[in-house]
Amino acid sequence: MKKFRVCIIQISSEYTFPDKNIEKAVWWMVEAVKNCNPDLIVFPETVTTGFNPGVNQDELWKMIDKVPGKLTERICKAAKMYKKFIIWPTYERGTKKGIIYNSAVLINNKGEIVGKYRKTHLYPTERKSNSGWSTAGKTIKVFQTPFAKIGIIICFDGDFPIPSMKLAEKGAEVIIRPSAFLRSYEVWRLTGQARAYDNHVFFINANACGKDASGTNYFGNSMIISPTLQVLAHNNSQEGIVYADLNPEELLKLNYGSTEKRIFCHLKDRKKL
Repeated sequence: MKKFRVCIIQISSEYTFPDKNIEKAVWWMVEAVKNCNPDLIVFPETVTTGFNPGVNQDELWKMIDKVPGKLTERICKAAKMYKKFIIWPTYERGTKKGIIYNSAVLINNKGEIVGKYRKTHLYPTERKSNSGWSTAGKTIKVFQTPFAKIGIIICFDGDFPIPSMKLAEKGAEVIIRPSAFLRSYEVWRLTGQARAYDNHVFFINANACGKDASGTNYFGNSMIISPTLQVLAHNNSQEGIVYADLNPEELLKLNYGSTEKRIFCHLKDRKKL
């Protein structure tokens, strides 16, 4: 890993207007480039439609597309134009009608899709068994970028220690968590800090704000957390941008603001009981 700058764009999405949401996201991306010039830009979960789409499964399937496709084309062009890496979360069509994944796409600074992650731990309301719409993914991956090894989880995945631990075991130095978080601020911050500390990684808690089609209000408070639990950047509940420089030296420290080195490693010291 080398030092780099990450930015979270915290915005709301209008559930039936993917084109409008994409246009809005690109506008915010341009603002981020002008104001903080990040290497990596992260958007919230399902930014193209909002988390609860307010339509049935068939209608949502028609509204979205495969990856690559109409929901990734414009943001890929913007990534190429501004030479930025982007985490782009969106619902994704499966190969069969009715199969919908809650995905996050990694786009490089050439505008190429270099990877994607499909949410493995679905929130109860999005599960088909509860009259929802999503199909769970099955695998987790770590992606090599010029500045860090990056793992991706999505929202509810972060409640569980194992996905983040598996990513760290695969070499992740930074874990990205695009979210449309529905519960308390305390749970949001605690799980983000726990996953960062458990696995000695930087943790990017990128939350949505505003209301979705179901009327659920997302409280924002996106944050960037160091491996020593320091909150390096913290947003409020409104639309906006936060950013921080991630320094690889922090991966080896015992505490932030200290020169003392960490002599333990949770991954290596863990006993398999």
